Amino acid sequence: MRISCNWIADYVWTDWTPEEMGERLTMSGLEVETIDKMGSDLEGVIIGHVLDAHQHPDADRLKVCKVDLGDGDPVQIVCGAPNVAAGQRVAVATEGTVLHLPDRQDPDTRVPVTIKKSKIRGQESRGMICAEDELGLGEDHEGIMVLADDAPLGESFSTYLARGGVLTSDVSIDLAITPNRPDAICHLGVARDVGALAQMLVTRPEVTIPNDGGEAADTFSVRIDAPDGCHRYTGILVRGVTVGESPQWLKSRLESVGLRPLNNVVDITNYVMYECGQPLHGFDFDQVAGAQIIVRRSTAGETFTTLDGKERDLPTGTLLIADGERAVAVAGVMGGENSEVSEATTNVLVESAWFSPSDIRKAAKALQLQTDASYRFERGVDPTGQAWAAARAAELMRDLAGGTIVDGMVDCHPVQWEQPILALRHARITTILGIEVPRAECQRLLEAIGFGVTPDDAGWSVTVPPFRPDVEREIDLIEEVARLFGLEQIPVPSHGLIPNVRPAPPKPLPARLRLANRLVGMGYREIFTNSMMRVDLARRFASESLRGGESVGDVVATLNPISQEMAALRPSLLPGALQVAAHNLNHGQPGISTFEFGHVFDRSDAEGNVIPGYREHEHVLLLRVGSEGKATWNAAADEADIFDLKGAVADILSTLGVTEYKLEAEPSGSDLTRYHLNLRLGRRRLGTIGCVSPDLAAEYSIDAPVFFAELNFSRLVAATRQDGAVTFQPVSRFPVVERDLALLVSRSEPVGAMLETVSQYGGKLLLSHRVFDIYEGDRIDADKKSVAIGLAFGADRTLKDTEVDKAVQKIVGALGKQHAAELRS
Repeated sequence: MRISCNWIADYVWTDWTPEEMGERLTMSGLEVETIDKMGSDLEGVIIGHVLDAHQHPDADRLKVCKVDLGDGDPVQIVCGAPNVAAGQRVAVATEGTVLHLPDRQDPDTRVPVTIKKSKIRGQESRGMICAEDELGLGEDHEGIMVLADDAPLGESFSTYLARGGVLTSDVSIDLAITPNRPDAICHLGVARDVGALAQMLVTRPEVTIPNDGGEAADTFSVRIDAPDGCHRYTGILVRGVTVGESPQWLKSRLESVGLRPLNNVVDITNYVMYECGQPLHGFDFDQVAGAQIIVRRSTAGETFTTLDGKERDLPTGTLLIADGERAVAVAGVMGGENSEVSEATTNVLVESAWFSPSDIRKAAKALQLQTDASYRFERGVDPTGQAWAAARAAELMRDLAGGTIVDGMVDCHPVQWEQPILALRHARITTILGIEVPRAECQRLLEAIGFGVTPDDAGWSVTVPPFRPDVEREIDLIEEVARLFGLEQIPVPSHGLIPNVRPAPPKPLPARLRLANRLVGMGYREIFTNSMMRVDLARRFASESLRGGESVGDVVATLNPISQEMAALRPSLLPGALQVAAHNLNHGQPGISTFEFGHVFDRSDAEGNVIPGYREHEHVLLLRVGSEGKATWNAAADEADIFDLKGAVADILSTLGVTEYKLEAEPSGSDLTRYHLNLRLGRRRLGTIGCVSPDLAAEYSIDAPVFFAELNFSRLVAATRQDGAVTFQPVSRFPVVERDLALLVSRSEPVGAMLETVSQYGGKLLLSHRVFDIYEGDRIDADKKSVAIGLAFGADRTLKDTEVDKAVQKIVGALGKQHAAELRS
């Protein structure tokens, strides 16, 4: 929220610079994000008197003016404003003045321009008669500013404006208000903190609050049918207002906090809201049917057209303001166009109410309407401030819009506010802060921000003010003392009570770091994607084909999601990786290899869940698509394939010491995969290696094959060998015996299963085995393929041929029995 330093000065005086104020507010808990200077001191702009204004001889739209600047020597100024005329008092930027004018190329940007003596269409011009927008005082550029006839000739224009309450320069401070500080969402709230820090008195404008009843109660009525959602509703009627432009001081105040002035009635309600934090609404009273206000809840199927002209479907039970015939406002969010203040309005009903924060939050989210009013009501406004705010606005409408306040008011108050009283111990403050704050200072600080403090033997009995709903316990009071006394004054202890023992890192951390470094070395890039997604997308990817064949529970949906795009927790890492791949491919990358560690979620009643009914595992995902690098004169680009992912997974498992795993082929795939392999370790499902289905890839605008592996990293860590020791093994001084087998098998026979058989029956002498060729062609039967497997045997001695032959025969026999393999002649 933005605050104006000039506005704060209306309530509390300090000699601080804006930077010093920002620093002190930040240290007291109101974090400052930016400090921005606004406007200008208008040095060099003075009041002049137009003595003569005649048509430019060479330009239809220009006039040549003779202007008296008060020094006895009139100057000639060429002016293009249509309203310039002899006899006017005007604001003149003299030679050498620097004005910040709209840029010709970008009118929203202002650039410094120095006023110089010049010739315009052959006529000398020695200054500039200024319009409102050229001085940074508004947006009007229809003509020059015409001042009162008694404006002092030759006086500084900024001095002239200051006498009328208009300051031409200001400093706007943008505060990051936390949800627990609703009192600070207004200038009086921030002024209270400033007063406490500066030890200065804060003065609130004097307002005469009318008594409940009177002529006002005879003129209109208020009925609250939903007291759980509206504890108080106050109405004051102002007759005979003239809706028009606000005075300059009011427009300047609103512009300093980023609001655009509209008209005096609307501007007054906004001004009071930013002054005291109480949202107000002004109804055109003549449009209020039956002269009655009813606070009720919406019925099923009810619609309402808000001030922005949009017809909205209201959720059943939405809190509404209605008159005798129809709804006129969504309570605490936005009014309706059927009762808005217009130029024809003469009688204004000022609404000031307390609405339930939860009701307003639900309505604002359901209608996707975040307004200044809902922002304040959601956090909780002062439950006792409605009458003051309404009376303040009514008096301003009387003074600035020529209205007459109808005697009395209607104050419907079915739920009374109960003031909390807390006990605060001085000894407890010392214990918590580690420093003794003098008793008198503790009391002064609390009283300065509105708390009632009564001393007792242990400390104080403290009454909590109504604008501080966040203060509920003694520790909250201690926090108030700490932040205002100065957190920087609390010394850093020389030693702590916690033993200085470095805890061992969690088991997954070393493994995660080791694998991440390994994958980076293999050319993969680590990514981080959002754990939130749409519910329908989450349900689609909650597939056992991405979990190694393991069933997946229902998705974990979030309560009150920020948007439908973030309404569920992800059941898989694949959707995020596909988005990253698509982005890179669409931006000119020939291919990409990525990996990600992240948590996935689903619903499960299995034992061992941290939160009953919900399951959470850490997964690791690898993805490759396209080519790494580009083709050169002597080498083709390395296109991604399924074997890249199989090799990377094998490397990961080997790094973690996991060796006894199985791969189960699913050649027909699923709705998400073209084909995939299920990875299993005993009975535990570890994950999936596969190729994304072309239809799914096309949904992400990817026209190349996408290969991935998603593994349950939590289970991998649990299966990691415990010793983790890496030992040196010297190269054997005995020769290795190599043999090659060429085997004919059915084309449908998986080679991976054959390699498992070789490993199982190779015995202790078999050191390694690999496939080095696969042939399918016209030299063998059409339904066959030739698989060439290289075998390496060795021991800590020289092997005999008979030993190796026996081992080879055992392998060949097993391959023939289990895979119908025949040695190729």
